[in-house]
Amino acid sequence: PGFLQVRRRRRAFFPRWEELHGHAPARSTAAGEKGCSSSDEVHTLSGTMSPGLKSNPDLRSCRTGHKFRAALLRCRSPTAAAGILSFGNVLNYMDRYTVAGVLLDIQKHFSVTDSQAGLLQTVFICSFMVAAPIFGYLGDRFNRKIILSCGIFFWSAVTLSSSFITKEYYWLFVLSRGLVGIGESSYSSISPTIIGDLFTNNSRTMMLSFFYLAIPLGSGLGYILGSSAKEAAGDWHWALRVSPVLGMTAGTLILFFVPEPKRGSADQLGGRLKTRTPWTCDMKALAKNRSYVFSSLASAAVSFATGAFGVWIPQYLFRAQVVQKAVVPCTQEPCSSKDSLIFGAITCVTGLLGVLIGAATTRLCRQKTERADPLVCAVSMLGSAIFICLIFVVAKKSIVGAYVCIFIGETLLFLNWAITADILMYVVIPTRRATAVAFQGFTSHILGDAGSPYLIGLISDALQQSYTDSVLWQFLSLGYALMLCPFVIVLGGMFFLATALFFLDDRDKAEKQ
Repeated sequence: PGFLQVRRRRRAFFPRWEELHGHAPARSTAAGEKGCSSSDEVHTLSGTMSPGLKSNPDLRSCRTGHKFRAALLRCRSPTAAAGILSFGNVLNYMDRYTVAGVLLDIQKHFSVTDSQAGLLQTVFICSFMVAAPIFGYLGDRFNRKIILSCGIFFWSAVTLSSSFITKEYYWLFVLSRGLVGIGESSYSSISPTIIGDLFTNNSRTMMLSFFYLAIPLGSGLGYILGSSAKEAAGDWHWALRVSPVLGMTAGTLILFFVPEPKRGSADQLGGRLKTRTPWTCDMKALAKNRSYVFSSLASAAVSFATGAFGVWIPQYLFRAQVVQKAVVPCTQEPCSSKDSLIFGAITCVTGLLGVLIGAATTRLCRQKTERADPLVCAVSMLGSAIFICLIFVVAKKSIVGAYVCIFIGETLLFLNWAITADILMYVVIPTRRATAVAFQGFTSHILGDAGSPYLIGLISDALQQSYTDSVLWQFLSLGYALMLCPFVIVLGGMFFLATALFFLDDRDKAEKQ
């Protein structure tokens, strides 16, 4: 033993690999998996002896926690990280539309009008979009997964607290939705950039498609969760007490299993990126990026329609059935939630189909033209406007026909979500992506769903003033207000066509930078 010397060699390569990719390289499996380093060598006068031949077990014992750390590193793969981030995105949108699933009960409980009920979503989106640029700035400069986790924990706590607000404090309930918007803004602004730094090319398109599938899926599950929890408990407040538990679970998973990749590492730019530019320089570059500007305006059109539809379509279909005398008007809680359940299920299915069809169509069209991404978005938007117009034509006579039009219209509308994110990844350099995502979200919300639910409710209330007691006019006034959406969708299709004109030039500029 006097001639033995234990020497530990610390490897600097492994931390860099972990930082870049979030998982360990496939090597030295025997010792690595057991949590003991295989780099410890025992040197004697006659040479080097393998650690496995040491007679004294006290010379090198396994550190406490090595097995746990090794297992943890194996779970921190890019695919697992994308799955966890997508799960968190589902919860974000599920919480957002849980309120819409029980909106009729909220109106009866707080005794508010259509415009006051629409204010819930408007306040939520306003706080969301104001906070988005702040989180975009932070996401380009600080640890992203810490920001994500804190945001999830925050909105989960606020949502749970809001379920205990009494009917005398509707203003406090509205304020709570604004605070939830701040928490959810941190997630939507930053999480796509982590996926962008873990994958590239077609694999990034596929993972972003999976991530943005969470938007319609989470929205649909929000309606289903809200309606089901209300039916099971006999009280709509319980709809706000389920998603916070799931949200805290997602926040914990992100802390432990999602890596913090180096910005631009997937694009193999880690060593070639210039020093991070000032925020003002980033904003000037984005303002001059024509593909980014036009695709952001097109996203605003999509947000306008989806925001208005998400809040008012279940109400519109319920009023249509009242006109057809299939149901009686709701005069006390709990109100019928059948339409919210059906609309939620349709949104889940159409979201899945739309994102998958969009990704497959784009991959196929890229073989024909390099402008495939914005062109697919434009065609899908214009086709969606036709079927959404038909909803208001057939709803008075046939609810089934209205659901068919909703199914086709939403499928076409949801085609462009993941593609729009991929366009941004192509035309914006990695060190500006979080800021770009945040300001695209800000633009799409301030011009889209920040005002659309309240605006639709305001138009509906204005049209109802002359015939406040008419069931037919309550149905027609909401339908006339919602007719604004197809025209905005057509405008969004035009913006995507404008994006196609500049897409190749802006992509080449980003690659050169």
